[in-house]
Amino acid sequence: MPLPRTSRRLSLAVPAALGALALGTLPAFATSTPAQIATSKTNGVAYIKSLQAADGSYAGSGLSNEWAFSALAAAGTAVVDVAPGGDTTKNARTVYRNLLSTAGWPSATPVVTDYERGALNAYAAGIDPARVSASRNLVADIYAYWQTAESGYFGPSANFNGTVFAALALRGAKTQAGTARIPQTLTDSIVARLRANQHNDGGWTYQKVEGNPTGLASASDIDMTGAAMAALCVSGVPSTDTDVVQAKNFLKGKLVASSGAFNSLYGVNTSSNGWGIAGLNACGINPQSADFTTVPGKTPVDFLIANQYNPAGGFKYKPADTVPSAYSSIDALRAVAGGGFTTAPPVPATPGAPQWVAQPAFTAGTATKLALTVDDGAGNLKVCSVAFTPTGTTTTLGDVLAAAMSAATPSGCVTSVTPASGTGTITAVNGKANSGSNTWKVSVDGSAFAGALREKTINVGDTIALRWGA
Repeated sequence: MPLPRTSRRLSLAVPAALGALALGTLPAFATSTPAQIATSKTNGVAYIKSLQAADGSYAGSGLSNEWAFSALAAAGTAVVDVAPGGDTTKNARTVYRNLLSTAGWPSATPVVTDYERGALNAYAAGIDPARVSASRNLVADIYAYWQTAESGYFGPSANFNGTVFAALALRGAKTQAGTARIPQTLTDSIVARLRANQHNDGGWTYQKVEGNPTGLASASDIDMTGAAMAALCVSGVPSTDTDVVQAKNFLKGKLVASSGAFNSLYGVNTSSNGWGIAGLNACGINPQSADFTTVPGKTPVDFLIANQYNPAGGFKYKPADTVPSAYSSIDALRAVAGGGFTTAPPVPATPGAPQWVAQPAFTAGTATKLALTVDDGAGNLKVCSVAFTPTGTTTTLGDVLAAAMSAATPSGCVTSVTPASGTGTITAVNGKANSGSNTWKVSVDGSAFAGALREKTINVGDTIALRWGA
């Protein structure tokens, strides 16, 4: 049974809200000027900085403020530059990295969206999600929630937002070099599920509707439509794709003429508007184009800026509110700044602070995880998180595959490897042998596939893909 809306959103953002709509002939201009947007960003960043606790933290229990990192990065502010009272020892990035590295994070009963949220915000903060610490690999943590019986889903399929945010995290949180770290076969599997859950009206909700005519015919919401269309686009689907165009048209059809807001199932509010705009931004669709300008000349960006307190910078959750909402302010700033659901970290202004921080090597004796996919070339993709304890600063592909046979989540990722020890070319995996030009090849962090050797060096945080084929 799917979680109630408020529960499923606790790990993602503030609940959405209710409204009206209208649309007609559209003028070819937008009312929020570049100068107004720049002022909104400046004031919004100042407000987001004010949310930092005295110990430098943003994340905490319940619905925390760590999504601020995606908003700050979108607005051009490096998270490492955000420190209480200028105390750089308590900068937000270091404090967040320390939190992610603790054994008790995120909780005793984690769900996949905890790790997806962590990966998206770590990336925006300039923390390599796969190399948070000697023991924390957020990419491997997400891989552990792969649904073997329902290929392409992460976490319980009924709670579809786990799969949406898997795409956003695994494809959006790229390597430090800016490349996709996961193989195309995994991306394709997730995209197939995203497409299968698109409602007849062109949008999505957080619930699984694949194969359910009643569910497919039900009304979509603004929030998950923004997230799902962003998930498609960060996965390489072009904005001209039929499903993306249908999502765009769904959002376009929900415009409120008088304000430029989207008419959400749950009420006109800045968070829903922010998620809808984030989806458009991620797909390279201008939320102030003629398509998104109402007859009175209002756009979704206008709506957000109209609900911002200036110069204080916070945004209201609903137009009738009299105080700013931290969560709505984060959603709104990210959207106004042109961001999707994560952004590569800006170059820091703090002298000596690197753009990225990452665990440089394994720590011998410290248990860790690696992300592994095994593609037999016949459509039987296996995805798992491999737990092992390294004995040195690096390990080998052979040792990772050996560990996968007994310590993989989900299990069954690797059942056999030939040769089973020593060095040399891997000639068979899971009983499938090399045959002519069709051989087992390996890719690490999205590199080109090359012959799989047992002795191949594997470093901390490497995302490993095995593939059988020419």
